[in-house]
Amino acid sequence: MPVGLLMVNLGSPDAPTPEATRRYLGQFLHDYRVVDTSRWIWCPILHGVILRIRPTRSAKAYASIWGEDGTEAPLVRITRSQVAGVQDRLGDAVRVETAMRYGNPSIDAGLEKLMAAGCTKIAVLPLYPQYAGATTASVYDGVAKALVGKWNVPELRFLRDYYREPAFIGSLANSLSDHFGTIDWTPDRILCSYHGLPQTYVDAGDPYQDECLETTDLLRAHTGYSETVLQSTFQSRFGPKAWLQPYTDKTLEALPEQGIKKVAVMMPGFSADCLETLEEIAIEAEETFLEAGGTHFTTVPCLNDRRDHINMLADIARNRLLNGWLDQGE
Repeated sequence: MPVGLLMVNLGSPDAPTPEATRRYLGQFLHDYRVVDTSRWIWCPILHGVILRIRPTRSAKAYASIWGEDGTEAPLVRITRSQVAGVQDRLGDAVRVETAMRYGNPSIDAGLEKLMAAGCTKIAVLPLYPQYAGATTASVYDGVAKALVGKWNVPELRFLRDYYREPAFIGSLANSLSDHFGTIDWTPDRILCSYHGLPQTYVDAGDPYQDECLETTDLLRAHTGYSETVLQSTFQSRFGPKAWLQPYTDKTLEALPEQGIKKVAVMMPGFSADCLETLEEIAIEAEETFLEAGGTHFTTVPCLNDRRDHINMLADIARNRLLNGWLDQGE
């Protein structure tokens, strides 16, 4: 019987429509790890205001990146490609499946496929380099919920993070170098833009900010860029709470006044390009920077299905999750 590996990313709507986006946002924003406000307060706001207004705006944003021939969101298509690459490298002894924490293909469906294939040992690889309660821990919750009521529960292993993996840092550095080879100018500043998190979550003990900053530190050490040139920022804030700073958009607005007019942005916290990278950074952030007086802007693609990234994911799956199981001939 094969060993199972479930690779999990965040998720996307099934289609770039208000209806599909409303379903997706409803599931996403109902997760207590994402929004920890009392449900007596949050649910009337969510259902009475947010899910009435936001889906139409978000659907337009998704449509701008979906592509005419796309039957799935870029995040889902790229994750499937990553899974295929890891499957190829791990071989027939491992059955690898794709799952999304929210939307489809679901964690429930991925686990069902693995268990139907006879997998009694299943490893879960959340595709988040840095740990956060709102991402990695939520995957744990999703797997546990999917197994509620099952009579035959598999043996489970989870990967917590991989932000310190030398091969991960090396792949980031390679992607930066490769991308710079496609442009005919040199950036004055490189922003490592990470998804934001409410400051209260970090104050309560979430290690996410420290792990993001360490990723940037390790990338500086690998590439030789100084703290002045390679800088961490945080994007995608939502709601009135203070989020992790410095904010990516506010930083881009201020840089031209400081004489920094050529900027590159990379996103080391995203394993695959998605709405937050393809629309929020590559479209909105570029407009913000150019309107503020910048002259050159480029977005470094996420690691996606680069060969070195796929090799790294396969290696950490083999060495940190499947070690021992494969040795037993499973």
